[in-house]
Amino acid sequence: MAKFIAVFLLALIAISMLQTLVMASHGHGGHHYDQKHYGPGSLKSFQCPSQCSRRCSQTQYHKPCMFFCQKCCRKCLCVPPGYYGNKAVCPCYNNWKTKEGGPKCP
Repeated sequence: MAKFIAVFLLALIAISMLQTLVMASHGHGGHHYDQKHYGPGSLKSFQCPSQCSRRCSQTQYHKPCMFFCQKCCRKCLCVPPGYYGNKAVCPCYNNWKTKEGGPKCP
């Protein structure tokens, strides 16, 4: 009976480790975003207003955020995930700069 319990516990540990490896390889549990949903060209232009509303929902500068986000979205067809940061997911959105060299896209 003790051997059965030991084998059972080892099997549970192995399954747990395998599940962790599978989840890590698919980008779950971290900040690795699925390129199908957030990569360059992942949006159609009609999706820009709703994605920019999500992106700009927590800023106090909602109107300018929406203006520049939609401008960037129409050009890049991509809006990064989250409310702030994560711009590396959308290189076009990340690399578009103002005349002064600052970021154009929120």
